[in-house]
Amino acid sequence: MTAVTDFLLNRSSEPRLEAPAPDSKTLERAFSCAARAPDHALLRPWRYLVIEGKGLEALGELFASTCANNSDEKEIEKLRRAPLRAPMVIVGIASPRTHPKVPEIEQVMSAAAGMSFVELALQDAGFGVMWRTGGVAYHSSVYQGLGLDEHEQIVGFLYTGTVSASKPTVPRPAVDEFVSHWP
Repeated sequence: MTAVTDFLLNRSSEPRLEAPAPDSKTLERAFSCAARAPDHALLRPWRYLVIEGKGLEALGELFASTCANNSDEKEIEKLRRAPLRAPMVIVGIASPRTHPKVPEIEQVMSAAAGMSFVELALQDAGFGVMWRTGGVAYHSSVYQGLGLDEHEQIVGFLYTGTVSASKPTVPRPAVDEFVSHWP
């Protein structure tokens, strides 16, 4: 196997992130990797929002706005502070188009693959990343607040920055636990 395989086998999500975030040159390279995701019919059914600085506070307010009126104040504050866990959040957005040969699900998977490529490129550049979703990734007020069109959906929030503290290795399942041969 190659260095790429070794890199993938050592990939991990990093929840403890601080400044600095990736610079514009690193981001451009990572997004160039995203453009290499499998994309049936070259529809490019994805786009990304980069949020940092005061935008993280605004995103937190948007997250907090998803709570019902009777929500616990701790829950609201947790959502409000969530984007502040990293100096940058990248929002991956699936933007599917109507196409006679490419169903919407394939386009959403393309967007998710692109998000994964961004994640891997940022890790390769030395940054930590954590891909998150949760209820806010599916909430209409978040879609509206971020300016998503009606046909778009969020595939994830990619928190990124410099790793501030290492975490224990996460055990992975043995391959025979999730792979079988058919018939």
